Amino acid sequence: MSTVPADGGRPPTLEQVARYAGVSRSTVSRVINAVPTVAPEIRETVERAIAATGYVPNLAARSLVTRRTDSVAIVISEPDRTSGTPFLNRMFTDPYVGRVTAGAQEVLLPRNIHLVVIPVDPPARHLVLRYLRQGHVDGVLLVSSHVDDPMPGLLGELDIPTVLSARPGDPVRASYVDVDQRAGARLAVEHLIGRGCRRLATICGPLDMTAGQDRLAGFRAALLGYAQPDPPVVEADFTRAGGEAAARKLLAGHPDVDGLFVANDLMAEGAVRAVRELGRTVPDDVAVVGFDDSSAAVESHPALTTIRQPVEEMAAEMARLLLARIRDPHRLSRAILFHPTLVVRASA
Repeated sequence: MSTVPADGGRPPTLEQVARYAGVSRSTVSRVINAVPTVAPEIRETVERAIAATGYVPNLAARSLVTRRTDSVAIVISEPDRTSGTPFLNRMFTDPYVGRVTAGAQEVLLPRNIHLVVIPVDPPARHLVLRYLRQGHVDGVLLVSSHVDDPMPGLLGELDIPTVLSARPGDPVRASYVDVDQRAGARLAVEHLIGRGCRRLATICGPLDMTAGQDRLAGFRAALLGYAQPDPPVVEADFTRAGGEAAARKLLAGHPDVDGLFVANDLMAEGAVRAVRELGRTVPDDVAVVGFDDSSAAVESHPALTTIRQPVEEMAAEMARLLLARIRDPHRLSRAILFHPTLVVRASA
């Protein structure tokens, strides 16, 4: 194996890496571009040569050849009408967003694929679409569950590989990953009934979101088996403040409620606070079950019994589906549902 000669301090070239590794320039190029037909021992030799020479690939030139940027975007789409809290404040305080990002990174980082986080509300939508149209990323992980969100359809028109984080409101040409929301609500009802609750109610999520719709539908369907066909329902916005206000409203109109299914942990944490401030105890007077098994569930006092959706695993599967679609744009779309589980803590 030859050594790289001094060259006036200029950056090492592809040819120098090839000489150092004792292979052809085209072989080095195939390794850099992750061509799968390169033998493992040759790949290791070239990678050692790259490390030894300090060669840095010209990503701009590489992208011209591969038509890839080795970047994907996680687009967080929000119509910004669900609460008075500014969109960016909600985005960075919601544990769900951080868990999705962490799960996707587990798949992307080992493959040297960069993740760009892009929040998008209506005023910025055209700017985000222009950025994506210009080819800055190879695909999109779309975090959106609003039924009327135009982003899934708009991304479909751009023909950019896309995977959704939830069941879309309308059929689109994109895969999605979700948890079985209705099954999760059923687990909550069964647990509350099993611990002796006789008057159940729910604080549901926004009904313009598929998660809000499905969790409410699952709750109602489960109660039909227990002769409670018309449970009290109050809609809220998936925030702590929204859950607290909804619990006060619900208990004022239905003081006999002794079991409460709340459609996410942030709202459940707020509901617990309201119940206690009204002079009742959790879980003895009112048992509370949340949904998500997020950090809010553990931080609540008492800690929340909740329905766990494996967000990190779901986000990792989203990333795998996206990479498969990037490799094969004609790949058929898929819908993957994860199973929820009950996590019992102190609130029910």
